[in-house]
Amino acid sequence: MNRLAEATSPYLLQHADNPVDWWPWCDEAFAEAKRRDVPVLISVGYAACHWCHVMAHESFENEAVARLMNDDFVCVKVDREERPDVDAVYMTATQAMTGQGGWPMTVFATPDGTPFFCGTYFPRANFIRLLGSVATAWRDQREAVLRQGTAVVEAIGGAQAVGGVTAPLTAELLDAAASRLAGEYDETNGGFGGAPKFPPHMNLLFLLRHHQRTGSARSLEIVRHTCEAMARGGLNDQLAGGFARYSVDGHWTVPHFEKMLYDNALLLRVYTQLWRLTGDRLARRVARDTARFLADELHRAGEGFASALDADTEGVEGLTYVWTPDQLVEVLGEDDGRFAADLFEVTADGTFEHGTSVLRLARDVDDADPEVRARWQDVVGRLLAARDTRPQPARDDKVVAAWNGLAITAIAEFQQVASLLVSPDDEDANLMDGVLIVSDGAMRDAAEHLATVHLVDGRLRRVSRDKVVGQPAGVLEDYGCVAEAFCAMHQLTGEGRWLTLAGELLDVALVRFAGPDGAFYDTADDAERLVTRPADPTDNATPSGRSAIVAALVAYAALTGETRYREAAEKTLTTVAPIVDRHARFTGYAATVGEALLSGPYEIAVATGDPEGDPLVAAARRHAPPGAVVVAGAPDQPGVPLLAGRPFVDGKPAAYVCRGFVCQRPVTGVEELIAQLG
Repeated sequence: MNRLAEATSPYLLQHADNPVDWWPWCDEAFAEAKRRDVPVLISVGYAACHWCHVMAHESFENEAVARLMNDDFVCVKVDREERPDVDAVYMTATQAMTGQGGWPMTVFATPDGTPFFCGTYFPRANFIRLLGSVATAWRDQREAVLRQGTAVVEAIGGAQAVGGVTAPLTAELLDAAASRLAGEYDETNGGFGGAPKFPPHMNLLFLLRHHQRTGSARSLEIVRHTCEAMARGGLNDQLAGGFARYSVDGHWTVPHFEKMLYDNALLLRVYTQLWRLTGDRLARRVARDTARFLADELHRAGEGFASALDADTEGVEGLTYVWTPDQLVEVLGEDDGRFAADLFEVTADGTFEHGTSVLRLARDVDDADPEVRARWQDVVGRLLAARDTRPQPARDDKVVAAWNGLAITAIAEFQQVASLLVSPDDEDANLMDGVLIVSDGAMRDAAEHLATVHLVDGRLRRVSRDKVVGQPAGVLEDYGCVAEAFCAMHQLTGEGRWLTLAGELLDVALVRFAGPDGAFYDTADDAERLVTRPADPTDNATPSGRSAIVAALVAYAALTGETRYREAAEKTLTTVAPIVDRHARFTGYAATVGEALLSGPYEIAVATGDPEGDPLVAAARRHAPPGAVVVAGAPDQPGVPLLAGRPFVDGKPAAYVCRGFVCQRPVTGVEELIAQLG
């Protein structure tokens, strides 16, 4: 009997009609394996995963394969996005056994959850042979299987251990990390490493802050080049905005077409900050279009942001997105069709499959003549209208707390920067105004949803869907990303309740997730016990729980003046500093927070009756040093600690600048404020 029909996870629901007798992750599944004396087959994936779909079609939908699975195993299906703790434990085991990991992940475990054989995608014939071999080994070589499991658990326990070497996260160490990234940089194509190439958003955030602190032209150039290469490549949807998960090649041409909320949230922050620091027109456009993508394509009205758009459409990867020259002419006519083919590098040979091409921006049109830009935008609009008539990829509608936190923070930053840099005379002013309106509404929806649906009895839940919260408990990254988002909402709105909620989440994290010597576990001390308690300090596709909680602690300390939260952040960063020193590419968010601490971070309060239009507020946000917090509003506004005891000066609005809890004299002029922030 397949038991997935009542699941809230879209990924599990995709498998609800399989002939496999799937169980969701639950104690009853392991009890059933113990009763039957058979291994557990744990299959982990997520809704937008292309190869998960392939393995499902080849094996899990096949009656003969399902019979083998049902006869010899208890089969458990796990959504890695819903249960990142389960995924982390078994991914570490898979990497320990095979040297690599990925999804779908296929794990064979004893009835107590101990993994003894791990892998990823298996073609049907290989999977059938594997099922037979594992079943035979379980019957005939049980002792060897159990020894193997014990060895794997010991290995992953060591890999996830807390404690160990600590060191201060110093300016010298961060300078060395920036130099190391520069040495690993792809000078030709931008980014780091070869194929597949992932958008290095957290490393770019770090390098932007490093540039602000040090003036490093090299750090800024790496960011500018990478951002331009990604934005003009196939990784970026040239028609609707939004970035795909990664490029299958080393030069951003052909994406793996799934679009994830977390990538687009983090990339929105990168392009927004690049726009703020440089005024770059391409960065402005990409930030605008990414914010619009989040609001239009992933936001669920009255809820938060959905997790992803699928890689496949009707089982075909890229079906929605690719074009041939003839299709361009059919939609645009002969002249504009040729113009579009040249502009987007659509050729007869194609860059993808079957003579189709992924659209790439071959010309620097952001700085072209107005007539060229107008023609480009007209072509984009007509192609998008035609593309909207095609079959569309499915959307994974579950709302993940941590990823919504990332999106809220990103949109809050975008709102602040756009309010500074957009003029009514700009050619895209109307479009930008529309994006600001819809993204602001989506951001506020998501924040309210997290505060009212995901917070249950003072604890955070990981996922929800259709306004119903799921059972999985929030993990450390949820607490960190949501608390940071609530700090961002406090700065944007001036409302004290967001800061209160952030503090409550951080207090839970400090009590329930804390490990020795400033470390944190990824699961709470009262969470479900797995074969090991995960505690991964590295930043991967998203910030690690440890980096996320440190970012929130630093922001909250700056906004409240409560030093114990800053001290906790500094102590935690000492557990990550040795990894920053050795593996800079996998500690980008931790290094980003480290730059904020080195900078101060600055605490800027503007006492004003016009927080939206006061030039002091604009100057504070425009020239904010790395990680600075900015709050504006009436003096002594309830629930806003930075405005306490901060009166007007001689009846005029005044800016109060502090750094590391040491304050300068209040100023009433924009130039004076800019000088203090320099």
